[in-house]
Amino acid sequence: MITINDRGARTRAVLRRFSRSTTMTLLCVTLAGYLALGVASSGEFFQGPSVRTFLQYLATPILIGLAQMAALCVGQLNLAVGALGGFTACLTGVLMADDGVPAPVAVAAGVLAATLVGLVTGVFIVATRINGFIVTLGTMTILLGAQYRLAGTRTIDGYSPTLKDLGRAAPLNLPLVFLTALAAAALLAAFMYRATAGRRLLAAGGNPLAARLSGISTDRQIVLAHTLSGLLVGVAAVTATASLPGVNRSVGGDWLLPSFAAPIIGGVALNGGSVAVFGTVLAAFVMRLIDAARAQFSLDPSWVNFLIGLVVLGTVVGGRIHQTHLEKKGKAQGRTPPAPVGPGPTAEAAPPNAGGAQ
Repeated sequence: MITINDRGARTRAVLRRFSRSTTMTLLCVTLAGYLALGVASSGEFFQGPSVRTFLQYLATPILIGLAQMAALCVGQLNLAVGALGGFTACLTGVLMADDGVPAPVAVAAGVLAATLVGLVTGVFIVATRINGFIVTLGTMTILLGAQYRLAGTRTIDGYSPTLKDLGRAAPLNLPLVFLTALAAAALLAAFMYRATAGRRLLAAGGNPLAARLSGISTDRQIVLAHTLSGLLVGVAAVTATASLPGVNRSVGGDWLLPSFAAPIIGGVALNGGSVAVFGTVLAAFVMRLIDAARAQFSLDPSWVNFLIGLVVLGTVVGGRIHQTHLEKKGKAQGRTPPAPVGPGPTAEAAPPNAGGAQ
């Protein structure tokens, strides 16, 4: 029988682990960075229009980070995130502007197309046994060509005014596109942490051999992961189309680095078996703060990419050093150490990590 004291002890243990997690660190960095920018701008950064603009352009980084995380959870990489997002945005814009397709139908078609591309990518990886890095690299090249075929050198801006109005809508200074990204993050967290299918994804990424012995098809999980990644990219493309004054062949061109940076900085392991939804959202917030600081202080954009890349490399190296330390400690004690997992509730959701899904 669980007593009140036992529950209190468990609660304190959970809070203690959270206080030492990557998520807590990112939360503190986010709050400190936001306050610092507000002070540096003499309070202008705290005003309604600035808050609205900041959150409006935060939606897409959150969604592409979650899309990459969906692939990473089974040990896969999706290099086609940016190309797929740009292709989907241009496809949605062309359907509305050139073909007169109603906005709801065009948006549904764009999201469906992105999801199908993810599905086909996953099936191709499983059927050919070619490394996902190579397959998504080829997919990226194909989609870049298709995006150029759709948009050419023009900017497509004659699409539905209703969609643009939704992209600018911000009740209580909370943009609808930002709320859409948060809703997608909440649904993804519920799927990964609570649903049986989500648990199977983590099992297949954390220990493919044990998953197969347990009756879990790792091939199906790879297909599901890429399909889910494509779906999230499709939603990101819709938020971008709604937020931007027009779409062209440059849309999605700068999505690849942020898509990796958000989940990696957020605490997701590159070799699979873990997710960190809240950490990914906070990491996207931090990167948006860096971009806002660049605009505030008129910094060279190249320094922003340099800083984000440096943080990503530092995070990967730090994780590898920590893993090596755990392995040495485990050998010294005559046992196999548990692999590191993402922060927060991910630790409960992720099984022991023995490499990415193949």
